[in-house]
Amino acid sequence: MNIKVCVPPIKSQGIKTKLVPWIKSIVPNDFNGVWIEPFMGTGAVAFNIAPHRAILCDTNPHLINFYSGMASGEITPEVVKEYLIREGALLLSRGETHYYFVRERFNAEHSPLDFLFLNRAGFNGMIRFNRKGGFNIPFCRKPERFAQAYVTKITNQVSWACKIIKTKEFIFKCQDFNKTISEASISDVIYCDPPYIGRHVDYYNGWNEMNERKLFDKLSAFKGRFILSTWHHNDYRENEYVKSLWSKHSVITREHFYHVGGKEENRSPVIEALVTNFIATSVEKKIERPIQYALFEKSAKYGAA
Repeated sequence: MNIKVCVPPIKSQGIKTKLVPWIKSIVPNDFNGVWIEPFMGTGAVAFNIAPHRAILCDTNPHLINFYSGMASGEITPEVVKEYLIREGALLLSRGETHYYFVRERFNAEHSPLDFLFLNRAGFNGMIRFNRKGGFNIPFCRKPERFAQAYVTKITNQVSWACKIIKTKEFIFKCQDFNKTISEASISDVIYCDPPYIGRHVDYYNGWNEMNERKLFDKLSAFKGRFILSTWHHNDYRENEYVKSLWSKHSVITREHFYHVGGKEENRSPVIEALVTNFIATSVEKKIERPIQYALFEKSAKYGAA
């Protein structure tokens, strides 16, 4: 598919930018309801699909505050550019001392602009909070981080996202997935990108087996249509919840490489899965493979991690 995909201003590990064409290809052609995301994260999927109406939710208040600031006009490309130039100059002159100063300020005041700064100057583009809710990602050790070209890049990303938010009916809510799914109607499409159980450990409120099963129950009972992103397997282990839970619905897979982890040897391809409660007619059919449950048999290749 020849679809132009743009990157949102907030980064995260596991961002779905490269998977947007695949996800977009299975959105039902007759969809005219509200696009609902209980786990909006960076907003990469919603902003690129750009439905007329969307309700984007997350339990991380800092993500919601940032995009709500765009919707209200508080955060604009001009405001972001001026802020990054100023803070970038301080970072260049003071080094990591300024990064940790901004991190401390953010944890006390929760400024959306400070959140953007930390997200783009923190180690490996990670978003992680401690049990007290404090952002705790270390500095990326690049004092020259906000060079002119990088500031322009981020400003353009903000401009793109602002344009979509202003021309569409996008609503941002800080709430959990149970409430979000309960509020959806039969004409809506729910897209879920929850933390990948057994892989991601940096979700704002954590994610465990109980959450995964609750999500399965809520989506299975939903009368409208849903799309769920998850992982199927990698070279070392499989996602046991695909077999025990999600296989009750339609599952399609494809390989994807995540640039996740501080060391290159920790970065590897993974078989990505999309789960739906409808028959997906993807134009990428040729590169999708139906689930082969032989993959779940214990073997030398897919033994215990």
